[in-house]
Amino acid sequence: MKTARITTKQLVITALFIALSFVGANIKIFGTIAFDSLPAFLAALVLGPALGAVIGLLGHLATALTSGFPLSLPIHLAVAIAMALTMYVFGWVHRVMAPRTTPMMNRLITGAVGTFMNGPVSLGISMLALGIIAGRDAAMGLLTMLPFLLIASIANIVLAFILHGSLAGVWENID
Repeated sequence: MKTARITTKQLVITALFIALSFVGANIKIFGTIAFDSLPAFLAALVLGPALGAVIGLLGHLATALTSGFPLSLPIHLAVAIAMALTMYVFGWVHRVMAPRTTPMMNRLITGAVGTFMNGPVSLGISMLALGIIAGRDAAMGLLTMLPFLLIASIANIVLAFILHGSLAGVWENID
């Protein structure tokens, strides 16, 4: 059985991406929706799905913390888990599609999956958690966030792809 090991360089770069998520958490788009996921999307492309998931989870918690946990700690924990799942799936799809498609097609498919995961899927997980805590009517109120989540998801993903492409030579030296 092969065990994955993280190198010191990967650990340092992961810490830098986590720090960038904290910075992005302070650049709010709407309420608790911010640019905290941009470093996580980029990390999922560069470092892989697992580290992207860790960064996504911690990035969302940073955003929620800087916003005062407006939806409550349990709801934001559910969102953080959804963010981790989003980044894992996003990074996995990117890796699986890379050898099978053109770079542009890979970006389109991976971007669509990331937007779907970060928008409707994450919102569904949040609505489920809020429904358990506060009831169905409260959960349905979260639907108003969907347009903002979709816009923010697209912005974060597009910027991640731009940075990924712009710094292509840098990423080769990470492993």
